[in-house]
Amino acid sequence: QVQLVESGGGSVQAGGSLRLSCTASQIRRDTCMAWFRQVPGREREGVALIYTGNDMTYFAVPYRGRVTITRDKVKNAINLEMKTLTAEDTAMYFCAASLVRAYCTFDTETYTSWGQGTQVTVST
Repeated sequence: QVQLVESGGGSVQAGGSLRLSCTASQIRRDTCMAWFRQVPGREREGVALIYTGNDMTYFAVPYRGRVTITRDKVKNAINLEMKTLTAEDTAMYFCAASLVRAYCTFDTETYTSWGQGTQVTVST
């Protein structure tokens, strides 16, 4: 029901920064929205999430201090700013949205809408 489109991925050198954007057909109140990453052959894992009821955010341990997730109410988008990138950050990054009033977690089962993904490649 919610259409999500990621953008902003690309190839960057280690130590650089990148800003990913997730444009949504709608961002409803009291909804969990998150960024996940996935490497081929592995399961998707959470990076950061934001609860639209109060804009509370939560970050996966490996990304704490290096990423920021924000909501742009005017553009109907969720952004992910990534800093000090390393080769280990190379992955496909996905945007996801939950149903209204869902409990926000990094379990993929929490989310019912997904974007197509945007590739991030960090070179050394």
